[in-house]
Amino acid sequence: MTRVLIVGGYGTFGARLARLLAEDGRLTLILAGRSQSKAQALCASLPAGAGREALAFDREGEVEAAIAAARPDVVVDAAGPFQLYGADPYRLARACLAAGADYLDLADAAGFVEGIGTLDVQAKAAGRVALSGLSTFPALSAAVIERIGADLDVVRSVSAGVAPSPWAGVGLSVVRAVSSYAGKRLPLIRGGRPAHGRGLIDSRRRTIAPPGAMPMHSLRFSLAETADLTARSGVLEGVETRWTGAGPQPPLLHDLLSLAARLVRWRLLPSLEPFARLFHWGTRTFRWGERRGGMFVEIEGSRDAEIVRRSWHLIAEGDDGPNVPVIGAAAVIRRLADGVRPEPGAHPASGAVSLAEYEAVFSTLAITTGVRDEAQEGPLYARVLGSAWRDLPAPIRAMHDLAGEKVVRGEAEVERGRGPLAWLFATVMGLPRAGRDVPVEVRFSEERGGELWRRTFAGRSFRSFQEEGRGRNAHLVVERFGPVAVGMAAVVEGERLRLVIRRATLFGIPLPAFLRPSAGDTCERVDEHGRFRFEVEIVAPIPGLLVRYRGWLA
Repeated sequence: MTRVLIVGGYGTFGARLARLLAEDGRLTLILAGRSQSKAQALCASLPAGAGREALAFDREGEVEAAIAAARPDVVVDAAGPFQLYGADPYRLARACLAAGADYLDLADAAGFVEGIGTLDVQAKAAGRVALSGLSTFPALSAAVIERIGADLDVVRSVSAGVAPSPWAGVGLSVVRAVSSYAGKRLPLIRGGRPAHGRGLIDSRRRTIAPPGAMPMHSLRFSLAETADLTARSGVLEGVETRWTGAGPQPPLLHDLLSLAARLVRWRLLPSLEPFARLFHWGTRTFRWGERRGGMFVEIEGSRDAEIVRRSWHLIAEGDDGPNVPVIGAAAVIRRLADGVRPEPGAHPASGAVSLAEYEAVFSTLAITTGVRDEAQEGPLYARVLGSAWRDLPAPIRAMHDLAGEKVVRGEAEVERGRGPLAWLFATVMGLPRAGRDVPVEVRFSEERGGELWRRTFAGRSFRSFQEEGRGRNAHLVVERFGPVAVGMAAVVEGERLRLVIRRATLFGIPLPAFLRPSAGDTCERVDEHGRFRFEVEIVAPIPGLLVRYRGWLA
């Protein structure tokens, strides 16, 4: 039995790690923290499989004696915040090595992770390993960069960001870590030269969108302190620009944190750390929005002198997001239980876990990932869907494979909404009248980098213009009906393509959710005869259903 001591074992990440390992009968989990009763409660809640013990443990106390008494084979520090470990940050790691145990941690603090090499001599002498940073950054980020940059001659720019779900229950240690650097100077590399930015102030906007999946809403990411994304990564020796950010949700909370960070920037406050508990209360009190979190990694490099830009996207649904930072530690622990040991030594965890090992766990959770090539060519829907374009049935791809102009014809059944307002809206927009076996003609033509769609139902026509979204509409299909523009997500669900409205503007002014039109269950699919079929529903917030039509085209 491999004895695994988890410091912070009942905390946000320690508990997640315990649950990932709980059914492995080769392990005994020792959940350690200041409160033995909390550790015992978690032990009792874990599923059967691994052995479990509860241990009262104070990292500020006699850690050497406590570790010796627990007799662990491997110790995981899942507590933090690692930015605030004081003048002797590696005391726990040294004690582990002295006791003949391997040491792992979930640190993402740049200085802490990079400094673990000071224990290299001790680790090698003990025949043990000390890996720091088995977390989202740098372990997962490095694995992603190695995968998506493997075929490039050089990678010059790397940027990444993480956006926890507003419902994830961020731990106090995470909030304390963020508060410690908010508004302060953080080191960067720009154009191959050392530079600096301001924590939680310097920002950029991104949309996390795995190909074919429902994207997250466009989010602002602000500069965060993390370990070097490219440490120990041979393919990245030429990296000239590095940037890492965080996108707290909901956006209003992010804006308030950025405003508070500016008080530090303007030297009106020395630090936000004294307010960490207040901010932590805020993250648990002011929660709204979708129950999903995400992560992106972007690289820019060259292959055969050609510029290549790629991005990797991850979306975790529901409550699965906080599992991501602990998957790397779980993978290393399982390897150790198998008797597969890394070379002795102490170093950052970049390269310690492959992306394939992460993906094996992602497949058991509600986590979707995918890669986008920013130079994706082809018709509009191929560019928006990226690699998911190939997953669509051939008749759907053929319908959207536009080069120049195309005319298709078929039949539809049309249902109109009821009431005077619904009639007025539908008439002004030129939407089709109700009827059965209505002849349909759709004329597609390429214009201004997009597509003009002219739909004719029994001689009555209405037009719209579709194009690839930019900015807040990134990775969406933007369809314009006069002054109204809607940003639609193209979602591949098995054998059908769904279109879901995510944003809408009127005369360029964003519409709030309660005024935004919806597309209902709008989708495209293939019927049993191999024909392209469409189902379209347009619903306005006040009159309700405007029109619903379904039919086939050939």
